[in-house]
Amino acid sequence: MPESKQRVSYFYQPDVGHFYYGPSHPMKPHRIKMAHHLILSYGLYRKMEVYRSHPASPAEMSAFHSEDYINFLAKVTPDNLRGYSNQMQKFNVGEYTDCPVFDGLYEFTQLYTGASLDGAVKLNRGDCDVAVNWSGGLHHAKKSEASGFCYINDIVLAILELLKVHARVLYIDIDVHHGDGVEEAFYCTDRVMTFSLHKYGDFFPGTGHIKDTGAKEGTGY
Repeated sequence: MPESKQRVSYFYQPDVGHFYYGPSHPMKPHRIKMAHHLILSYGLYRKMEVYRSHPASPAEMSAFHSEDYINFLAKVTPDNLRGYSNQMQKFNVGEYTDCPVFDGLYEFTQLYTGASLDGAVKLNRGDCDVAVNWSGGLHHAKKSEASGFCYINDIVLAILELLKVHARVLYIDIDVHHGDGVEEAFYCTDRVMTFSLHKYGDFFPGTGHIKDTGAKEGTGY
């Protein structure tokens, strides 16, 4: 009996590639748009179900992130950032960090986060076998802190969504940088196992030692 083909759902928001972190910054959302054009040019979209994802709401983001941090991201702009100097230092955002304040910052986080949440919901409902969001994967963001170009941790939020249906989730991270934000979020639970393949040593973010294996109920996970 032939194997059935996997059902792939692809989530994309046309505006997500229009944001700009600033000159010389290595994070370039425009690459998301370029990837989308390749998917169209090669006809890969014919092999998938394509969806326009919804922008994540503050309530959805607060499933992991603190409300004061979300409110800050929603209000700060390049024009008013001088009035938020204390909060910028508190939340690790601004020109002296790798997480600048740019036009549309909050909207950008809403778009990439909403796509990951939509993918998790589809998986939970059994409507697809694979969910793809090329704009997501911002694994360094903490509960109340931006880090490594990441402001909202869409991965943590998507995993929390998956845990509403599934007993456990295996999180595999193949980025060269350690997925510290996701590991930290689930460090003390056995419901999420983190498997991160990354460069370790004198290299950002400096975490992810092979002996870091969780704590409390999360030991070994």
